[in-house]
Amino acid sequence: MSLQEITQRIRAAEARFGREPGSVQLIAVSKVQPEQRVRAVLAAGHRLFGENYVQEAQAKWPGFRAEFGPVAVHMIGPLQTNKAKVAVELFDAIHSVDRPSLAEKLAKLAQARGASPSLFVQVNTGSEPQKAGVLPGDLDGFIASCRAMDLPLAGLMCIPPEGEDSAPHFAALARMAAANGLTSLSMGMSGDFESAIAAGATHVRVGSAIFGARAYA
Repeated sequence: MSLQEITQRIRAAEARFGREPGSVQLIAVSKVQPEQRVRAVLAAGHRLFGENYVQEAQAKWPGFRAEFGPVAVHMIGPLQTNKAKVAVELFDAIHSVDRPSLAEKLAKLAQARGASPSLFVQVNTGSEPQKAGVLPGDLDGFIASCRAMDLPLAGLMCIPPEGEDSAPHFAALARMAAANGLTSLSMGMSGDFESAIAAGATHVRVGSAIFGARAYA
């Protein structure tokens, strides 16, 4: 499938579910993708990408930005606290704020820099013990503590449990965001982004459907 086909499906889903045209942003997930595939998507005009690893993004994006001009890059994978300083300088948004220690580090960096990337709180909607994210029952308190530190929260992010119907998780995330006055929802991937758009997604994260299967080392 191509970037153009995915974009057309997103626009069609917006129309089908009564969303404003252009209200859903496509994050092209370029982690562990060969340079030539990423270059092809840049050459096609796309300018919003997602990465999971700070070091990989650090090696990749300064060069691409120098060559192609402004490109927005979002951190969508787990962020280690000791890599937060590099992350806030490299990424336009971080979708994986998931614990108090990381929030405190990001707040200190924001105060020191006078600026911060947009921040999304990752919610563990399935309460999976092996998965990162704030548990739904802890979310309101976590958001309140982030706001007390003046963190610029944009919205919420989730990765529904594998093998489950994603739709209830998307609906739950939308309710949690609305209850906390947050307007951005990062949810939906290659296999379920249309369902996410129906539930109110503002950012969908699509990788393999655009770039092809990843070849992990």
